[in-house]
Formats: sequence, C-alpha cells, structure tokens
Amino acid sequence: MRTLLSRVLAGLSAALALLLAIPAAAQGFDTSARAAWVYDMTTGTVLLEKNAHEALPPASMSKLMTIYMVFEALRQGRISLDTTMPVSTKARQMGGSTMFLNEQDRPTVDELIKGVIVLSGNDACVVLAEGLAGSEEEFTRQMNARARELGLNDTRLVNASGWPAPGHVMSAADLGLLAERLIRDFPQLYTNFALKTFEYDNRAPANIHNRNPILGMGLGADGLKTGHTQEAGYGLVGSAVQNGRRVIFVLNGLGSERARAEESERIVNWAFGQFTMQTVIPKGETVAWAPVWLGESRRVALTTDDGVNVLIPAGAAAGVTAEAVFDSPVEAPIAAGQRLGELVISVPGSVESRLALFAATDVARAGFMGRLQNAALRLGQRAMAAVRG
Repeated sequence: MRTLLSRVLAGLSAALALLLAIPAAAQGFDTSARAAWVYDMTTGTVLLEKNAHEALPPASMSKLMTIYMVFEALRQGRISLDTTMPVSTKARQMGGSTMFLNEQDRPTVDELIKGVIVLSGNDACVVLAEGLAGSEEEFTRQMNARARELGLNDTRLVNASGWPAPGHVMSAADLGLLAERLIRDFPQLYTNFALKTFEYDNRAPANIHNRNPILGMGLGADGLKTGHTQEAGYGLVGSAVQNGRRVIFVLNGLGSERARAEESERIVNWAFGQFTMQTVIPKGETVAWAPVWLGESRRVALTTDDGVNVLIPAGAAAGVTAEAVFDSPVEAPIAAGQRLGELVISVPGSVESRLALFAATDVARAGFMGRLQNAALRLGQRAMAAVRG
C-alpha cells in the first residue's frame, strides 16, 4: 500500500536527520581549491565534493588528529587539563609556528591544547605526543591506528604536527569527518576552536592570534584549523552554525592567504544560502496508519526512529513529496518497534531517499470472536471492492 502524505514543508527546527545526497549537477558552485568538501552536519548531507578523497598534504590541518587523541585521553582520565608535561629538546627545536617553549617549561595540557589550536604550535604537538605515548613516533603509530578505526581511509600520518614529510597525507573528506567527530564527541572541549587569541607566558605577542579567517566574519563560525606549507598551499577546516544548521567545510590547495579567506566566506554563504532545511516529519509524529488483520486493534500507527529533515535547494520546496509504503493489512500480533514499511522522500534534483517505518505500539492477536469479526469485516471490504470494480 502506498500512502501519499500531504504536508506543508515549513522551515521548522531540526530533530535528527535523514541523509539526502544532492547531486553535483545541482550544486552550482565552483571553487579554485584543489580539493573541497562541504557537509551539512545537521542533516548528514554532503553538499559539495571536489577531489574530496584525494590524499594530499594537509599541513597543520592534520593537527586535528593530534587534538582528537588528546581529547580522548582526557575523556579516558589518563590526563587532566591541569596535567603538566615536560618539554624535550626535540620539541624546543621545532620550526615553523610555535609556542616558543623551552626545556625549563612545564606547560599544562590546557595550555598545550590552546597552543596547538590557536597558535598552531608545532612544539606543543611534540610535547603532547611525547607526554601521551613516550615518543612522537609511537604517538604517530597510535594516531594512524585510531584514524583507521574512525574510518579515515585516506589518512597516513608521519608526525604529530603536520610538518612536511613524504607520505604525510589526508583527504578533504577525512579532515571533514574528523571535524565532525571532534564536534560530536567532545562538545565541551570543542569550544577551544572558537578562541581568537592565546598568549603563553607573554611570549611572542605578535603570534597570539588565531589564523582562522572566518572566526571574525560574523558567519557563526566556531572552528577549526588552518594549514599552510609551500607544497600543500593554503587550507582550512571550518565550521559554522546558522539558524540551527551546522556546516563543516574543508578547502585545500589554495594559492594565498587572501584566497583562503575569500573562498571560505564564499563557501559558507553558499552552503547556508543555497539550501534550506525542511522538516518532513517532526520527531514522534505518526507518519501513517496501517490496517491490522486479526488484531485487537484495527490499525497501528507507523513512525520513524527520529524526525525527518531534508535539505532542499533554493526554490524547490513545492516539489517535495513524502510517501508511506507498507503491506496492507498487517497481520497481528505486532510488536512495538517492528519494521512494517518505509517512508519514501522525493526532492527535486535529488536522489530518492528511503527511511524505515516502525510500529508505534503493540497490537495483540485478537481472540476467537475478534478474529471472526475481523474475517467478516475483511470479506465485506473485498465484496465492496469487487462491486466498485
């Protein structure tokens, strides 16, 4: 049985989401970045892919994996934010962006996290790696193992800092998925990514500003990490929230710092402006009623696990349809949570998407008299259908 659901698709607040893939032809966005990935985290929708699975040098953007390992160690209780760590000569000798640490320092984990995120401190990465695993080499081995567990299939890391090295690569999609895990797994610690400045012991006052260009643009941005080397070019893993929607994007291989800032602003405006989130089925609402055969009740409510939201390209809302598909009637007994059908969502310019429908309540099998009444009713319905036919 197919039941077309007539609903006004208004822009309501989101519950959880239904995955909808928007085809590349409908995207209408060209970027000068070598690789790009744009993702609507609220609905689980990939909005844009360009060379997204090509393993490229990530520069300092791979520091996100170092931070993920540190956040996990905090959650596991292996360290605390107040834990201090020694600074090795190797850490002190790191080039590029640093916190200007020396062997006499004993920075806290909290200071080192901020030093990595805000200052992009290569020395801070080595201190954290050695403090957690004994050596940067062992820490890197652990990072690669954890990356595989997280499904980052295009990731191969050689060090903790993203310092240029042969074979140190990540794809734009992997960086984006890692950003999603940081946001989802560590919401309280994630707030560090929105810090605009950090100064350690009054050192290098010229190097206290976060290089993330979108933090000060009024776009709702709250993270995450820039990267730049001569080989990699300029890149950014960014995230922003507007009107209850969170978008994550990754750009890599841009030609200049200015291009990174301009392209980041442009892609955020496009992601929020080109697509609107619409609620097809609010969380907890009955999607349809399925007739029941030989049950104590003559019908059962069908629901989804969560609310159903879709991203719709601008101007396409009127063409969205939702259809409940299920066998009818459903024979009792029926258990609450039993899968009975599916909800088919059609969005203009998008692939058709399907979501399971479940029984909202138990329906017990009727007794003898109830089954007799059901049978009589069913025979009557068939007779009426035959007459109409």
